[in-house]
Amino acid sequence: MSRYKITIQYDGLSFSGFQSQKNLNTIQDKIEHSLCFLNKNNLIRVLGASRTDAGVHALGQVAHFDLDIELSLDAIKRALNARLPVEIRIIDIVEVDSKFHSRFDAIKKEYLYQCSLTDNPLLSKNHFIVKKIDFDMLEDIQGELLGKHNFLSFSKFDIGKKNTICEIFKSKWTLEDGKLFYIIEGDRFLHHMVRYLVGTMIGCMDKKISKKDFLSLLDNPIKDGKLLKAPAHGLILNRIFYEN
Repeated sequence: MSRYKITIQYDGLSFSGFQSQKNLNTIQDKIEHSLCFLNKNNLIRVLGASRTDAGVHALGQVAHFDLDIELSLDAIKRALNARLPVEIRIIDIVEVDSKFHSRFDAIKKEYLYQCSLTDNPLLSKNHFIVKKIDFDMLEDIQGELLGKHNFLSFSKFDIGKKNTICEIFKSKWTLEDGKLFYIIEGDRFLHHMVRYLVGTMIGCMDKKISKKDFLSLLDNPIKDGKLLKAPAHGLILNRIFYEN
């Protein structure tokens, strides 16, 4: 029995997130269904590094599974992709140590959020349309997120989640050719956290919330802050980092 690590890209618009859920269409279910063909139609559980929400995309999602088969890595990848819908692609596969875990061995994750400054219909499925910007405001506030903070205010409240401290290593807005991008790296992320951060920063730019109130929510966290939340379809899980 060997353990395999796969890197996955997907357009999440028509899926109910990555993680398997009863009676819902998920990325995990599609990959497991594809793997059944290589295991005499028996289920192989796929464990993902990040549980992306409905509508969220990925360029670098990571997962692992165990499989006993005598095929090359390239042959396994081709067999999986041949049976996956076109919205999901396995872009890399490697054999790893049997103790490797895609979720628990990850040391940090990187998300990218895409905004468009025009209402180009070709961008509407994977960009948040923003009509006007104050880039100086975004640059002014981005650095406030660096370091360790309690992000309870910027997450969907979960009574079972006792630890809401996250460490942010990178928080950066860029403006390129009529598109606005936000990139954030952290050791972990709470439910809806990136979307709340993006939505609230854009809210600061639009004068819907002051920078003072934004920082107050960061310094004095509250549950169910009812903040502005950016739509899911602009969010991309860009990369997951491991020690090696």
